[in-house]
Amino acid sequence: MRTMHHTPDLAPVDQPGPGENAVRAITVELAARVTEHLATHPNHAADTESVTHLVDQLMEERARTALVQGTRVTVDEPRLRRLVLDHVLGLGPIEELLVEPGVQNIHITGSEEVVLDFGGGHKEHRPAVAASDDELVALVQWAAARAPGGERRFDVAAPILSMELPGGERLSAVMPGVAARPTLTIRRHPARYLRLRDLARSGMIDQTAQELLRAAVGARLNVLISGATNSGKTTLLRALLGALEGERLVTVEDAFELGLHRLPDTDLDVQALQGRPANVEGIGDISVAELVRAALRMCPDRVIVGETRGAETIALLNAMSMGTDGSMSTIHASSSRQVFAKLAAYCAQSPERLTASATASLVGAALHLVVHIDTSHAGERYVASVREVVGAEGEQVISNELYLRTSHTCSGELVCAPSGVVADRLHRAGYTFRGWV
Repeated sequence: MRTMHHTPDLAPVDQPGPGENAVRAITVELAARVTEHLATHPNHAADTESVTHLVDQLMEERARTALVQGTRVTVDEPRLRRLVLDHVLGLGPIEELLVEPGVQNIHITGSEEVVLDFGGGHKEHRPAVAASDDELVALVQWAAARAPGGERRFDVAAPILSMELPGGERLSAVMPGVAARPTLTIRRHPARYLRLRDLARSGMIDQTAQELLRAAVGARLNVLISGATNSGKTTLLRALLGALEGERLVTVEDAFELGLHRLPDTDLDVQALQGRPANVEGIGDISVAELVRAALRMCPDRVIVGETRGAETIALLNAMSMGTDGSMSTIHASSSRQVFAKLAAYCAQSPERLTASATASLVGAALHLVVHIDTSHAGERYVASVREVVGAEGEQVISNELYLRTSHTCSGELVCAPSGVVADRLHRAGYTFRGWV
C-alpha cells in the first residue's frame, strides 16, 4: 500500500467565479483527499458509485465550512464533482477533452497549451492540463499503471508508451530522454465507423474507386492500404471491412484501434488480438508477428493486421499466400510504388533476413492490390492510386497502376485494365472494367 501524506482541509473560495487555476487547485486537493481515504480504508470500494458518494460528502463538508466562515462560494459543483472523479478514476483534466465532440487527436507537450485536431486542417487550443512537465509524466504513469490490458511501464528504462485507454482511445507518449519534453498524443476513434458510401460522400473516394474497391473485397483480393501518418488508412480499412457479412475475422494490432470487436450491430465474428510489451520485469512480451501466426490457427476467413511495420510483415505475407485470401493491412508509404521498397526493407530487417529477391517473390505471390491515400494541400484525404501486383522478376515486384487520381481533380480514372488473377477474381465478383469486351 502506498504511504499517503495528510492533505490539509480545503480552504473555501471567497470570491465569485474562481478561475481555472483555482478550480484546478480545489480539484487536486479534493482528489488527494479521496485518494488518501481510499488508501487508508482498503475495504472501501473504489467503484464510481462509492467514489461519487465520498466526493459528495467532501463537497458538502466544504460547503458547511464556507457557511460557518461566512465566505461566498460560487463554484460550478456538478463540474467540480466530475473533475474530481476524473482525477481519481480517470485521466483528470484530459477526460474533458476526450468527450469534446469532433476531436480526432489530442496533442499535449509538457505544460503547454493542448492542441485539439478536428481533422481537415481544423485545430484549436485548450488550456494546459499539467502545471509542469513532471506533472504530465506522473499523469501518464497513472494511466499506464491502470492500463486495461495490464500495467505498463513509463520511466527512463521504458520511455515510450503505447496503450489503449478504457474508452478505446489510443494513447502514445514519450518522456524526456528520447524527447526534449514529455509528449502525449491521444487518438480518438470516431463515434461511428464510416462505410464506403460515407467516404464517397466526403470525397475521399469517387464512384470509380468505390466500385473497384467494393469488388476487390468481394473477390477476396489481398489488399494493402498505404499512406502517410493520419492519412485515413485505418478509416478506409474499416470501411472496406464494413462491406463484409457473416465472416470470421481475426484482427491483429499492437494496440486496439480498428475496434471491430466493439461493434454492436454486426454479424461478423471478430476475434481481436493485441500485442503486449514486456512487463516491469522485462518479460512476457508478445509480438504482432507471433499473433499473426497464432491467428492462422484460429480458422479465420481473413486475417486483418492493423499496421505492418516490422517483423510481422513476413508473417502477414505468408498468411496472404496460405489460403486466407481477402486479408488486409496498412503500411506507411509515400506512394503505392514505394510500398514494395518498404516491404523489402521490413523483410530484410526481420529475424529471417529475407533477400530482396525472396521478398519480391513472396510479395508477388501473396499481395493483389495496393491502395494509396494521399492528402491535398488543403488537408483533404483522397484515394490517389490503386495498383495491382502482377508478379516478380528478380528483386523487382511487377505491378500495374489500375486507378489514378490527382489532387487537382474531384475524381480519378481507370488507366489500365486488371490482368491475371486480379482480373479473373474481379470478373467472377461481377466487376466489369470499361475496356473489357
